[in-house]
Parts: sequence; C-alpha cells; structure tokens
Amino acid sequence: MATASSQQFNWVKFRKSVFSLTTGRGIASIIIFTILWEICSRLGVPIIGNVPPPSAVLAALGKQLVSPAYWMSWLDSFVRILTGFAIAQVLGIPLGLLLGVNRTARELIYPIFEIMRPIPPLAWVPIAVIFWPTTELSMMFVTFLGAFFTVVLNIVGGASSIDLRYIRAAHSLGSSRSDIFWRVMLPATLPSIVVGMTVGMGITWAVVVAAEMIASRSGLGFLTWRAYVAGEYPLIIIGMMSIGIAGYVSSALIRMIGSRLTPWLRTF
Repeated sequence: MATASSQQFNWVKFRKSVFSLTTGRGIASIIIFTILWEICSRLGVPIIGNVPPPSAVLAALGKQLVSPAYWMSWLDSFVRILTGFAIAQVLGIPLGLLLGVNRTARELIYPIFEIMRPIPPLAWVPIAVIFWPTTELSMMFVTFLGAFFTVVLNIVGGASSIDLRYIRAAHSLGSSRSDIFWRVMLPATLPSIVVGMTVGMGITWAVVVAAEMIASRSGLGFLTWRAYVAGEYPLIIIGMMSIGIAGYVSSALIRMIGSRLTPWLRTF
C-alpha cells in the first residue's frame, strides 16, 4: 500500500513539474524566439546577417540525425569529456580536501597551484600536442585541466568557510580527527564539490570543443569547424546546438547527483 501511494505521489509530482507555469513559460519563450529568428532571417534583418532560418536548420538536422558520422561526433566528444573530467575529479577532490584541511600542505602546494591556475586551458593546447604522444591524450589532458583547477579551488574555499564552532564542538565531545573529517568537514564541503564539478563540466565542454577545432578531426567541435570551412551554415548551428545540449545534459546529471548527496540543501 505504501509502495502504491509512493508511486502515485511521484507521478503527481512529475505531472505537476511538467505542466507547471515555469515549464510553460520556458516553452513559450523558445517558441517566440524561434519565430522571431525565422522572421528576421527571412526579412534579412542586419542584426541576423547570414544566419540561416530555423526551417533550414531543421531540414539539415533531419539529414544529420540519420547520419552515423554525426552521432560518432557526439561519442568522440563525450569520451574525451568523461575521461578528462573523471581524472580531474579523482585527483582534484583529494587534493582540494588536503589543501583545505592541512595548513602545511596548503603552504607548500597552493603557491604553485596559484601560479598555474590563471593559465587558460586553451593555452596548454600547443604544449599538450607536443608533450603527449597522441592527439587524443593531448585533448584529454586539456579537458582534465579545465575541470581540475575549478574543483580544487571550490573545495578549498568550501573547507575554509566551515564554521569552526562545529569542529570545536566535535573535539569537545571526544571525536577523533578521522571522525571530524568524515562526519563534519566532508559533509560541509560536499556542496562546494558539487558546485566545482558543475562549473568544471561547463568549462571542459568549452575547452574540448576548442581543442577539437585546433587539433582533431572528429568530435562536435571539429564538426562545427568543418561546417564553417565548407560554408554549410545550417550545420554550424546544428553543431552549436548539439554542444549546448550536451553541456546542459552533463551539468544537469551532476546537479541531480549532487542533490541526492546533499539532501539538506533542498528547498523544495
């Protein structure tokens, strides 16, 4: 009985979210934007220039959806993103926690980290192409850098903003350093980890697309650049939309996982 009521509740909640006023406004804004785009393109409004109308983009999209090369571009970009992003989290989260909880490590490592952090990830592309033996490894390395610095900085900032009264209270109650880390510091830092991962995912997509335009012959970035060189303007829009959708889906998945890990932050 409880299971049935729970399923009914979830369905009602889903139906309310789909048919909510917020969803309706979002759909309406997309429709209005598309109509204005079509009208401006047809009338040759100067602000639009040579941007193709949505009707031409949809016609080209129909051809791409049945093209294996288009979906292979998605796959290649996702493999690079997920590989570089995963390595960045595996190395960046422990390093960020170490710098956040250990003053000695922060004094030794953080100055070097701060010198390298302002260098844009795209500035690493030439040296990455030279340093790594294959183009794939070089692009994964640049993608790794895009997420690595972001997550480390967010974790250090989150750890430094923890209320000291919580740590002192745990000490006074007899908690060990290990207990304080796992039960106080790590949960308090989890929101910063999620934010760093979300922002880092957005940066990795921007970086990998630029890297694919420079040093690759596959992926959504290369698809967009090849369309520009060939003068296929509708395909440029398709490539841009594909990158935007892929980035949105990736960040949404991270936010969903983060919401599960930090239920105390939910407001609704």
